[in-house]
Amino acid sequence: METGTPSMSTSIIHGELPVEQLNELDKAAEAAHTFFLANPEHMEMRQSLERYKQMEGVKEAHFIDREMRPYMEAFSTGLKHYDEDKYALAIDSFEEALSQYWEAEKECRVFCQGPQQFDGNSYPAKGSHLYEVIADHYIQVLQCEHDCVRELATRAGRLSPIENYLPMHYDFLQYSYYKVDNYEKALEATKSYLLIRPTDEAMLENLDYYQSVQEDQLDTNQITPRQDLVWYMERYQLEKEILLSVSSELGFPYLDPINWTVSGTKSDDQGTAGRRASGDVEALRQPEMPVTQRKRMEKKVESEQQEGGPLLFDQVKLVQNSHQLNGSQRVLLDDVITPQECRVLYQVANTIAMAGDGYRGKMSPHTPNERFEGATVYKALTYGYEGRISLHGARLFYDASEKARKIIQSYFMLNSTLYFSYTHLVCRTAIEGQQDNRNDLSHPIHADNCLLDPDANECWKEAPAYTYRDYSAILYLNGDFEGGEFIFTELDAKTVTAAVKPQCGRMVGFSSGGENPHGVKAVTKGQRCAVALWFTLDPLFREVERIKADEVVELISLEQRLDDKLIVNPRDEL
Repeated sequence: METGTPSMSTSIIHGELPVEQLNELDKAAEAAHTFFLANPEHMEMRQSLERYKQMEGVKEAHFIDREMRPYMEAFSTGLKHYDEDKYALAIDSFEEALSQYWEAEKECRVFCQGPQQFDGNSYPAKGSHLYEVIADHYIQVLQCEHDCVRELATRAGRLSPIENYLPMHYDFLQYSYYKVDNYEKALEATKSYLLIRPTDEAMLENLDYYQSVQEDQLDTNQITPRQDLVWYMERYQLEKEILLSVSSELGFPYLDPINWTVSGTKSDDQGTAGRRASGDVEALRQPEMPVTQRKRMEKKVESEQQEGGPLLFDQVKLVQNSHQLNGSQRVLLDDVITPQECRVLYQVANTIAMAGDGYRGKMSPHTPNERFEGATVYKALTYGYEGRISLHGARLFYDASEKARKIIQSYFMLNSTLYFSYTHLVCRTAIEGQQDNRNDLSHPIHADNCLLDPDANECWKEAPAYTYRDYSAILYLNGDFEGGEFIFTELDAKTVTAAVKPQCGRMVGFSSGGENPHGVKAVTKGQRCAVALWFTLDPLFREVERIKADEVVELISLEQRLDDKLIVNPRDEL
């Protein structure tokens, strides 16, 4: 490959090279940038982007996301203005984003009017009465329309939606209006936000403030939440009631497509417990910047991080700590799960791949020399509930990941709750005939919450990195393969500081920042399976798939309790 030319293998696959050969470098830059935003860990494409930036004729304006939806693009523009303290321009962009969002919501519902089918259900059912078929169809249409809120919050190419996507608009709007001294519009945005999240403590304090500073000028009761949102929420709740009432009869579990509740907020009973008198303006705090912005500005890694807390489970063994792994915030543990549990989870991983989840046998997103297969915890539980895989195995996946979370939170002595950010049961399989003279990695060196820049010896905590991730862990299910060692490196992505040989029940845990660059050596023979886990300290970025999985587990537990009640005690028949 000629120096200064983007990689041919990646370029051909993703449509980048053809436009470059047509001398359309602007479109090639767009294609590369679009792919990289959806795959921020793809180091080869990142290198291609750096080369494009140095090419004559390529401008910064060419690096745009071709798949970004208009309302998301407007919101992103608003955030840029907001970060530059250009609040008037930010307001224009946030308002445009909301306007385009409601238009997109209408279009989404229109597209739901065609034939529908629940995942795993045959439609129409054989032998069904005409009225049943009609009712079933319209309920499925309603389900599709109800799910538009999740669809609109999901970026192109992503599986999970942006959590709190719609509420964020009103959060940033209220603060931006406050910064330009438009308290009336700030109060309107605040009341709109509280229509979605009525127990948010910070926003309730903002409400007190805005009402107090304006009570001598106008009747604040006349300022109401925005009518488009009022109508939307009324319709949303009505749809929810309908779907809940018919879900049991149609045989599908109702899962709320968006979770408005964030852990740590006040309950309804506490919402007014510590509220200040509305007339006491001086006792009120001025509105704070939006939660999302505060989190981005906070340093989550303390100067002196702690470790060495209890492992909680007697059988779990400490193998190496940070000092022995030549780094900080690192730990290696054994016997986190038993050999039998490893075998069950290994079987789940292979069965669910055949059932159609994960990457459906496609090549790895990191190397063409391996096949990459995986499943989320929600998909596994859904398949278990439907009988497509072992329900015991699916529940073990759920329980083992929760066990890992508790261990990581305890060992690193965290003072706040650690939430799941993403959970993935994943296997990497060496492709026969493609292992000779391999010089690539199964997973390139990277950090989990920042963009690794080896040349500058820096790790930039900015988009498109998953900046909200705080801790990571990998729980291994087997060791009967060749290669596949997990490695830590220095920021140069070359100097290996520690290596971990996977085996059943072994878990490596570490903080997700630039202090822990890591990767996976090539799997040259066999199959390497593990449960990959990412965690966050920010409840705003809790894994949506995990919330849905919690609901499925609760549903399964409820059905089991009901089944137990139906069992007749022989003594009752005497």
